[in-house]
Amino acid sequence: MKVIEVHRSVTDSNDRDAQELREELLRQKTLLINLMSSPGSGKTTLLSKLVTDMKEDTRIGVIEADIDSDVDAVKMESYGAKSIQVHTDGMCHMDAGMTRRGIEELGTEGVDIAILENVGNLICPAEFDTGAHLNVMILSVPEGDDKPLKYPLMFSMCDALVITKMDTRSYFTFDLEKCESHVKKLNPDVEIFPVSAKTGEGMAELENYLRGQFHGRIDEN
Repeated sequence: MKVIEVHRSVTDSNDRDAQELREELLRQKTLLINLMSSPGSGKTTLLSKLVTDMKEDTRIGVIEADIDSDVDAVKMESYGAKSIQVHTDGMCHMDAGMTRRGIEELGTEGVDIAILENVGNLICPAEFDTGAHLNVMILSVPEGDDKPLKYPLMFSMCDALVITKMDTRSYFTFDLEKCESHVKKLNPDVEIFPVSAKTGEGMAELENYLRGQFHGRIDEN
């Protein structure tokens, strides 16, 4: 397992760097997804399910960003995904320069969709453009339906919200309609997918959405 150390970009032009990376990846026929959430929301479990379900027609590569360890990248490889671990040198987010380094080490050959599993928190990752074509956020049922009120920026900037661990709703006080209402007030155009990676609930809809995003953006270029 290869592990690389990445550091925060020293340039002040992160937005420009991010746009350049987006354009390059489209030319290489690779869609980049920035996946964000708090720790313990089920990112790695969801990714494992996506890789397993989609590998017959969509080649997924995964960039696992963490402050330390390579546990998640090893797990992704065990499911058949091309994967690399990046350590962020203590930084709580990825920016465009750091993401570019990860993409270069991962390589886009044989990768239709590259998924950046960003560092787990709901504050810093929302503030930095990584160069992704699609920003996807995960909210798990145990976290509560009021999270959009506490972290409005994260919910405002995501293109899609995946509500995970739907199989646990009977154990927690989680009002799905209330949560969706909070999110839609912040972000009317967001796509919302309630899912359970454990039972498979809602996974087909999410997977079809991701396939559609890939073909829609790549075919245009």
